Amino acid sequence: MQSRKGSLSIESENMFPIIKKWLYSDHDIFIRELVSNGCDAITKLKKLDIMGEYTIPDDYKASIQVVVDTEGKSISFTDTGLGMTEDEVDEYINQVAFSGATDFLEKYKDKANEEQIIGHFGLGFYSAFMVADRVTIDTLSWKEGATPVRWESEGGINFEMSEGDKSEIGTTITLYLSEDSLEFANEYRVREVLTKYCSFMPVEIFLSKEGAEQEYETIDKEELREDDVVVENIVEEAKTEERENENGEKEVVEVSPRKEKVKINKRPVSISTTTPLWMKHPNDCTDDEYKEFYRSVFNDYKEPLFWIHLNMDYPFNLKGILYFPKVNTEYDNLEGVIKLYNNQVFIADNIKEVIPEFLMLLKGVIDCPDLPLNVSRSALQNDGFVKKISDYITKKVADKISGMYKVDKENYEKYWEDISPFIKYGCLKDDKFREKMSDYIIFKDLNDKYITLPEYVDAVKADEDGDAKTEDAKTEDADKENAQENKDGDKEEEPTTVYYVTDMQQQSQYVNMFKEQNINAVILSHNIDQAFISQLEQGDLKVSFKRIDAGLNDTMKDDADEETLKKETEELSEIFKKALGKDKLEVKVEKLKNESVSSMLTLSEETRRMQDMMKMYSAGGMGMDMFGDSETLVLNSSNKLVQYILNNKEAENVDMFCKQLYDLAVLANHPLKAEEMTEFVNRSNEIMLLLAK
Repeated sequence: MQSRKGSLSIESENMFPIIKKWLYSDHDIFIRELVSNGCDAITKLKKLDIMGEYTIPDDYKASIQVVVDTEGKSISFTDTGLGMTEDEVDEYINQVAFSGATDFLEKYKDKANEEQIIGHFGLGFYSAFMVADRVTIDTLSWKEGATPVRWESEGGINFEMSEGDKSEIGTTITLYLSEDSLEFANEYRVREVLTKYCSFMPVEIFLSKEGAEQEYETIDKEELREDDVVVENIVEEAKTEERENENGEKEVVEVSPRKEKVKINKRPVSISTTTPLWMKHPNDCTDDEYKEFYRSVFNDYKEPLFWIHLNMDYPFNLKGILYFPKVNTEYDNLEGVIKLYNNQVFIADNIKEVIPEFLMLLKGVIDCPDLPLNVSRSALQNDGFVKKISDYITKKVADKISGMYKVDKENYEKYWEDISPFIKYGCLKDDKFREKMSDYIIFKDLNDKYITLPEYVDAVKADEDGDAKTEDAKTEDADKENAQENKDGDKEEEPTTVYYVTDMQQQSQYVNMFKEQNINAVILSHNIDQAFISQLEQGDLKVSFKRIDAGLNDTMKDDADEETLKKETEELSEIFKKALGKDKLEVKVEKLKNESVSSMLTLSEETRRMQDMMKMYSAGGMGMDMFGDSETLVLNSSNKLVQYILNNKEAENVDMFCKQLYDLAVLANHPLKAEEMTEFVNRSNEIMLLLAK
């Protein structure tokens, strides 16, 4: 062929600044693009073989060789694909904005079933100029009588094309790196990038270093392959050992047989797993394979709880595996990693357009060849189509979880503590997910059993019918009698109170009182629960959530004379306000059945939720003081300490007892501040000294 020079057919002189600065924001992306082009070329050659237009030789091996040359400051990519003729180089390389893959599919669309072609984008090759001052292409086409072609360009604007010397079908692209991109002449850096983007490409990828010393390995002779290079034959003689037999006689026993081994050139190890687990049918995958895949991809050695294998062909092609990781909510960050692939080519982590926000808590891989990516594969187009993919993923996750509840409730309950934050977050963020999961939300109660919200409500209503009514139930009956009729003449149903606990240890005094009176409560200890119960209160089931320290239940109280309680409240209120120096403190005296309880703090549910909201928006700082005196100190008139204060108002240590009772009530409700705890400890020591006397 005749050597010729020319300028690339580029519509704007600003094309390469765009490629460098905007189209590919990450410079290491060129490795993905060039390897993808190589995979594309190999896929095309195999397709020609299937169609009978070309016969692949028996010794053919589909592979991509990546070679880094530290001394030469270059990196090369060699594929065993279909190569290019001079005209094809002119068309696909010199005319920048033309996609060879698109043209190929159009040409052969009626001759064979369409296989996925990775290289959708004609500009992929030009990502090489992000890191290289000079790029060469050496290629030989599969076509009979084809002449090898050499193409060379400096800076990506002008090119020179001539006859080359490549003797094997395929293409080699060599990048002579610019000074600010020499990191890509480092074997370890390139291995890192290949592992990131190309771990699961459908063609084997091998990385080597130019001029590296030959490495060797020793294998059993029966494991020898035709392509192994034998360096040395090794014989390991049998090993024997003198042992005593059952009769007490010594005899020589063979402990290791004679072995024939061979020393060979170390076999190259492919960076890519050509058939990743998600490409297999779920019935062909074992639990051990799922777990090993999880460990290798996410470097997480805690076993996942369970997983969902996505496998869909219509109306779009989507495969993947989503793992539910075991989460330690105290220490772990509730953020997962879902890797998005396009035809086994890694695109990005956690692309929000494809992955519903609440699924970001999971770990997994999703491969969707039909994704409408832009030319750099870094952004999505066609929002309507992408929304369908997102909705499908949401549906499959909901189906998996609800199915587990129906057929494997034991494991569902076992996993609940780990998966509940994810499910609740999903209900808050996704209406369709909430609709599917509403019947499968469970709560652990004070009896360490799991119940649903409807089951809790039914139990409360059953208690109402059996005269074991709570204070809220009695109030509910009175309210029902006075409720205004709606337009249809029906009375509005009052919500059922659902008691809850946020900290079993901190609120143990209240928990014990509830258990004594056979009143149940649910445990809501996660940060997301406050937002979640607000959503539940707005649902179809009429419920109102109330923390167990928000007030006293009538079943916890003994009958008492109201006038007496009012008088004692006035007297003790004055004493405690004076002793504590809290003029705005609200004090209330009740006659409790449990005489051992001396004092308690209560805070209305509304006030607590307002506090939580203020903490969220002010990070616990500005705006919190306005709730500082909103708690109510409840004193038990049945308790001997309370009675002592009532009967000994002027006694020497009354102030000290008031402070101690108040701090005990605070400790049963929430932690003391540092200075308050110091004072409490000192006062406790002082009281013990008084007892010692």
